Amino acid sequence: MPDSATIATALAPVGLGAIPIAQMRQVYRCDEVSRRLTKLPAKDHEQLRSTYERMLEKGPERFQVRPSGVPAMAHLYDEMPNFHPVLDDLKRQLALCQDGGDPLEITPMLLLGPPGVGKTHFAREVAQLLGTGMGFVSMSSLTAGWVLSGASSQWKGARPGKVFDTLVEGQYANPVMVIDEIDKARGEHAYDPLGALYSLLEHDTAMAFIDEFAEVALDASQVIWIATANDQRAIPEPIINRVNVYEVQAPNADAARAIALRLYTGIRAQHGWGQRFAPAPGDEVLEHMAGLAPREMRRAWMTGFGNARLDGRDAVALRDLPETPGRRSSIGFVQ
Repeated sequence: MPDSATIATALAPVGLGAIPIAQMRQVYRCDEVSRRLTKLPAKDHEQLRSTYERMLEKGPERFQVRPSGVPAMAHLYDEMPNFHPVLDDLKRQLALCQDGGDPLEITPMLLLGPPGVGKTHFAREVAQLLGTGMGFVSMSSLTAGWVLSGASSQWKGARPGKVFDTLVEGQYANPVMVIDEIDKARGEHAYDPLGALYSLLEHDTAMAFIDEFAEVALDASQVIWIATANDQRAIPEPIINRVNVYEVQAPNADAARAIALRLYTGIRAQHGWGQRFAPAPGDEVLEHMAGLAPREMRRAWMTGFGNARLDGRDAVALRDLPETPGRRSSIGFVQ
């Protein structure tokens, strides 16, 4: 493995116009792992033993990726017109790291907005843009307080947390970590599922983050945090104070039509059967699709394509689209 001064070509895609480069960064110390491994009883803690052996096998160095310049972002401005303020701020932060050897620093962000406006899709696009990996935690489906920080190895069924898994099993020291629907986090008894974030969102304390299962310090200071939520009131104030908050609105009618059209042409181009269909949908169909939330549009298009094909037609008609009991209002989307 190259030493910490090595500059390497990153192994992930990045936004057009900027080649990703990566300096190697150590995310844990092998001597600490070895010391804990030798102290384990011979016949107990097999999962913990396996975890330490895996850490030693993979080694402590990961790519610390940053674009060589400000990556091309025009496609994101086109695809997500309701995210322009967030993209503007992201571009400013990317501009600061293009000169010199400073690591990429992105202030943790919280995307607030109604369901379906594309918050999670935006987070995935940022990971793609930066050319780094991504970890994903959906807080709406989890109640355990240790999902981020791991559970003590003394507990039956304990395992490392998501931060540990992403850094140790991944290739990158600065992955994008998405905390989806953070406002829906629910703890069990004394366990706070967001408790680990108080230290993880602070650069200094994140440099020595302790996963409760492995009990080995990890350097999580380079992780890029993106949280999504529908309701800020359900998020603890200490979390709000550690992030940049962006209120994401539903796209207006013109922007929604443009999104629907891009999805149609994209789906058509990505599939061999797409060439059977007209290059663009009719105005009536497009107007109907513009009334849907962006995340609903793809499903509706796929249903429309399928129904049209079953009927032997090369154009999606209004009757091919699924019924939509939840329609976009003038101020937002109804899920």
